[in-house]
Amino acid sequence: MVALDGGVVETTPDLPMERRLARIHEALRELIAWHEPKAMAIEEIYFGKNVRSAMAVGQASGVAMLAAAEHGVGCFSYTPQAIKMAVCGSGAAGKRQVQRMVGTLLGLPEPPSPDHAADALAVAICHGGGSGRREAVAAAEEATSNLGERVAG
Repeated sequence: MVALDGGVVETTPDLPMERRLARIHEALRELIAWHEPKAMAIEEIYFGKNVRSAMAVGQASGVAMLAAAEHGVGCFSYTPQAIKMAVCGSGAAGKRQVQRMVGTLLGLPEPPSPDHAADALAVAICHGGGSGRREAVAAAEEATSNLGERVAG
């Protein structure tokens, strides 16, 4: 498994929420068009004590799923514990441990930074290593098969 890309879509807190969500949506549309993924994996919302934060994350997740749907990309979600278990072998792993393991698993020269980028790569590792991997391989094989039919036909 290798990382083709990684990063964080940043917005400024002084923008109205609808403009921030539009920025996230447009950035993800561009990334999806560029990379042509077969699936999108998203971390399920952790509904801690901060309801406002959970709402904002939920809105951003919805925008991400919309961008995926507009390109025909299926979405899969995983709990924070499942992601940590897939990456570190423990559902209770800390952020720094996840960062280090993501870097190790992907053969990166140093752990990904910022931690949100490491979190996104951890979700991808979780998806790629489990049932998501099987589904992604099946989708890729189907796409390759269809490509062969178009070339031959």
